Amino acid sequence: MEEVLVAHAGVTGLLVEQFEKQFDPNISIANRKRELKKISAAVKRGLSRARNVDEDRILSAFAGGIEATLRSNYFQTVDGEPKNYISIKLDPKLLPEIPLPRPRFEVFVYSPEVEGVHLRNGEIARGGLRWSDRREDFRTEVLGLMKAQVVKNTVIVPTGAKGGFFPKRAPLEDRDAILENGIRCYKTFIRGLLDITDNVVDDKVVTPAGVVRRDGDDPYLVVAADKGTAAFSDIANGISAEYGFWLDDAFASGGSAGYDHKKMGITARGAWEAVKRHFHELGVNTQKDPFTVAGIGDMSGDVFGNGMLLSRKIKLVAAFNHRRIFLDPDPDMAASFRERQRLFKKPGSTWDDYVASLISKGGGVFSRQAKTIRISTEARKLLDIDATSLQPDDLIQAILRMPVDLLWNGGIGTYVKASTESHSDVGDRSNDAVRVDADELRCRVIGEGGNLGLTQRARVEFSFHGGRVNTDFIDNSGGVDSSDREVNIKILLSDVEKKKGLTRDKRNELLASMTKDVARLVLRNNYLQTQAISMSETLSADRIDETARLIADLERVGLLNRDLEFLPHESEIEDRRSRKQGFTRPELAVVLSYAKIDLYNGLVKSPDTLEDFLQIDPQRYFPAVLRRRYADLIPQHRLSREILATLLANALVNRMGPAFAKRLQVDTGAKVVTVARAYEVARILCRTGPLLKAIESLDHKIPASAQMSMMFEVSRTMRHACYWLIERWGDDLDIVKTVDRLKDGMARVYGRSNSYLSKASRVRHDNAERRWIEMGVPAALANRMSLLLLTRAALDISDLAAERNRDVLDAARLYSVCNDALRLHTLHNYAEDLKVSGRWQAAARSNIREEFYGIRRHLASQLLKRRSKRKPEEVAQQWLRKHAADVESFLRMLDEMKLRGKIDFATLSVAAQELRDLVTG
Repeated sequence: MEEVLVAHAGVTGLLVEQFEKQFDPNISIANRKRELKKISAAVKRGLSRARNVDEDRILSAFAGGIEATLRSNYFQTVDGEPKNYISIKLDPKLLPEIPLPRPRFEVFVYSPEVEGVHLRNGEIARGGLRWSDRREDFRTEVLGLMKAQVVKNTVIVPTGAKGGFFPKRAPLEDRDAILENGIRCYKTFIRGLLDITDNVVDDKVVTPAGVVRRDGDDPYLVVAADKGTAAFSDIANGISAEYGFWLDDAFASGGSAGYDHKKMGITARGAWEAVKRHFHELGVNTQKDPFTVAGIGDMSGDVFGNGMLLSRKIKLVAAFNHRRIFLDPDPDMAASFRERQRLFKKPGSTWDDYVASLISKGGGVFSRQAKTIRISTEARKLLDIDATSLQPDDLIQAILRMPVDLLWNGGIGTYVKASTESHSDVGDRSNDAVRVDADELRCRVIGEGGNLGLTQRARVEFSFHGGRVNTDFIDNSGGVDSSDREVNIKILLSDVEKKKGLTRDKRNELLASMTKDVARLVLRNNYLQTQAISMSETLSADRIDETARLIADLERVGLLNRDLEFLPHESEIEDRRSRKQGFTRPELAVVLSYAKIDLYNGLVKSPDTLEDFLQIDPQRYFPAVLRRRYADLIPQHRLSREILATLLANALVNRMGPAFAKRLQVDTGAKVVTVARAYEVARILCRTGPLLKAIESLDHKIPASAQMSMMFEVSRTMRHACYWLIERWGDDLDIVKTVDRLKDGMARVYGRSNSYLSKASRVRHDNAERRWIEMGVPAALANRMSLLLLTRAALDISDLAAERNRDVLDAARLYSVCNDALRLHTLHNYAEDLKVSGRWQAAARSNIREEFYGIRRHLASQLLKRRSKRKPEEVAQQWLRKHAADVESFLRMLDEMKLRGKIDFATLSVAAQELRDLVTG
């Protein structure tokens, strides 16, 4: 590259001139345009003189890089002198040489002391800055982490970002000197980022002095702690204050006036929600039933240390980090818990600090520098191996392969690959010697508190071999969730400081007082995401076509690349379909996350307002104390729309599955905001919030499979309600008006069923209630679940009563009379029982079911029109007497259908036509 630039010195000089003309703030806009046009033409002529393909490629890459540069601090000075580092902001989509995935923005910071890169997937993005030890390929490292951060961040407002810096002249051995140099390099990196980031002053976006922008407003930059920078948040916030940056100490979360992840244990606690979910579905209660654990990390670590204190029933039998290996074949649970607690509280503790007398027979702490390690009889039995001695790396592999209940990853590094992958595919050379294949694992569950512990292909392979694992971005999302809430709470409280006189000391007291509330909100997301994956997994084989269509749709719009995300292609999906095998949990985690991203993007970019969501359901993102005190300022939050879209996308996809929103749009033609409105209205009308919480309260009290069945019934009910709402009002659906119209009527239909249910409906209701009770569901909840069967008819009943200004229970009684007399329940049951294969048959079943509901509504509407002193049910009896002969003929046809035995689509289509003729005749 150097030789080519020298050989084409004329072009090289033009490229330098182009860069300077692009960003010199002292040149007028008109002169800049004129000069750049002239230089661009000269560069093109110079490129045409390239002597071979390599020269052309190199020169074109440099020219493209300068053209893709959006901003630079090149012309900024300190005391009149140029800065000793340069930062440039790039638009990666203009750089064909860049590997996928291409970030939305990239900032490169360079000096003789340090190099760093910051990659963002969008204008509003967040992620940690790490102290990299990979000089040659730190951008590759950061790119992989940014890719993972994108899907991890679906629970929060910003999309993914990641940064990394490499100190190029670090001292070799002196730890204090290494740290001091690292902090100096970190400061340079932070300054390089802030140099070219817009500020917000008096609610107006301000460009930094000395910077020429070739892009639009871009004021959102937040950073977070990562590998090597855990204690650097106050340093970053100090620089933020130095620059007068609008985010102030919200720039870097987790500082002295923020939420300390290690003290909260939030990342580990979030990952533990995933562990509890896995074991709950295996019939194990991790808080009451003893279980064995092998771990990666040590007790001084945030994720490992906090995680190994989250249950007193943990039997930690093996662990390792970069220095030591720990074995305890038969630990005393109580004593070992206390010892882990002691080590966690001791600053800088290592496995060497573990009291030897507390380790069971045959165990010990061993150095990874030892030539060989003797393996005791007890350890051989624990590890299920025959070798009497092993080298340290082989012992670590034995720990990874051992039969154990839980493998808890709280460390750094990739330790498991797929059997089809090479070590070079993994990209973590430092752990090549200890890495094992996924098909060798014998643990039951993997908890991914740390990042990148397994490759995605390894997770999929482990799942196919019966193991339970999600992904790192699902399990350990608690940290980013907590950080983002801190940032957005600080943005809100910044307004409170300006408009209501809140002092900084009082703000800090308020922040600290909300720590537990923030943790609860974060852990709720962990709970719901893992629950959503379990629901998708349960129906994965049956809904494989639906998931495949969603993947194809997301690919078509350019949001998803299945190769980058290791999702199966159509041929493999076909193979799974033939084997009645669906998608694995790791794959569904990816699909779930991209479904949320797609829905979020649609809501944020929609021209429709989202303010009506706040009217019916106040902002649940913030702790209750903020909602009470500052309800007037929350809608004015700078990211209010983004926060609301995040809440809606997470709630809808978690409860209804990843494909629901897309399918509803395709089936109805509704806008994405209409889909979200329908979900919110259905949730309120069907009273599913309290119902789902009641189901969740039964964790470890009834089988997980029973809870799953109940949740499927709730989501099925919600699905029918959403379709009904959109078919009724389309894109004119108004949340407040619809809830006001139907809420009270629906509540009375649910609550007063004993006063109107027909005989057939009563039998159906009682049978459903009995089935729930047989599954172990408490009677009161079983009754509430059985009432969901009324929902679809209840929507018509409530709407008709409002339309005709009639009492809703009178309308319900009229429905019941017609239902019994015409045996409509039989037709509904036949429709529900139709066996379907594929999307189109499912749509046909839905259509015929809706046809029966439509006919019944039409009849009820006609009868409720009639003003009479008689009760509506008496009006219905009069109609039945008037049409007795036709009714009798219709009932004979139903008897013939029953005798025929097999009920198919054709039979029900004929029945629907006969019923419509009867009702409209």
